[in-house]
Amino acid sequence: MNQYGYQQYKQQSVNTMTSGELLLLLFDESAKRLTKAEMCLKNDDFDGFDASMNRVSEIVRYLDKTLDKTYSVGNEISKLYEYFQFQVARIKAGRNLDMIKELRTMILELRNTFKEADRISQTQLVKN
Repeated sequence: MNQYGYQQYKQQSVNTMTSGELLLLLFDESAKRLTKAEMCLKNDDFDGFDASMNRVSEIVRYLDKTLDKTYSVGNEISKLYEYFQFQVARIKAGRNLDMIKELRTMILELRNTFKEADRISQTQLVKN
């Protein structure tokens, strides 16, 4: 019964998040899965590695699919997501720890950029 209450709480939390918070959550999950992939690779857990990398790929695909490409910045971000997908494929093929770290750094930098943009837009909303 307690597990059911927790699931309801999680669902309600997601439903009440702003789009900026949801975006940050997806980036955080990607970084977490890359860390997990790195740990799995170090422990020769190739099934766990593949599952984690597949999840990163799914998240990046979702981010690209939901991107508003009516503006030029959306198209540029889409190219960045395409590059992330390319890197995921390379990591899966080569099982390279350094490439995982590099991709995680890029994803976290983009996450922090979106976090700052969300903060600025929220500040602008409060001023108006």
